Amino acid sequence: MSVRQSLLAMLDEGPRYGAQMRAEFEARTGSTWPLNVGQVYTTLTRLERDGLVVSEGQDENGHVLYRITEAGSQEVADWFATPVDRVAPTRDELAIKLAFAVTVPGLDVARVVLRQRAATLGALQDYTRLKDQLMDDPDELPWLLVLDSLVFAAEAEIRWLDHIEARVARAADQRTRKPQPRPVAAR
Repeated sequence: MSVRQSLLAMLDEGPRYGAQMRAEFEARTGSTWPLNVGQVYTTLTRLERDGLVVSEGQDENGHVLYRITEAGSQEVADWFATPVDRVAPTRDELAIKLAFAVTVPGLDVARVVLRQRAATLGALQDYTRLKDQLMDDPDELPWLLVLDSLVFAAEAEIRWLDHIEARVARAADQRTRKPQPRPVAAR
């Protein structure tokens, strides 16, 4: 998730101050990706340095307002026009955990998979319940889209865990059927 482009997209709608953008970011994403207000202001400082935003004085409460520049608007347009790059996938903690798990002697990998499946199913149920509660509110569309993504990711993870369970079982079966080298007779 690009915080930089998200902040620019909000500013493309009109001037805002940092804490306001943080709250709006979380509202638009259903608080799925919590954003630290310090990160917002650090990003705004960099955007200002890069000529993509300018500070535009203060509002009546003393908040520094930021406005997007023409170059910033162009970056937002480019962001929306460019597909998300899937060539360099993000690190997946579960994939790394399971890759290590299958290399640890004596570890019950099936049990690790079973626990993860139960946790993922629980999350999937929570996401589905929340979706059902919000489904009829057109103002919740941004959050519903995020929830859809989370539901689909959880469903895919469950299928992947089923696949891993079968693959680990197959590998264990192949190891037990592997012909053992015959000892060389002493001369």
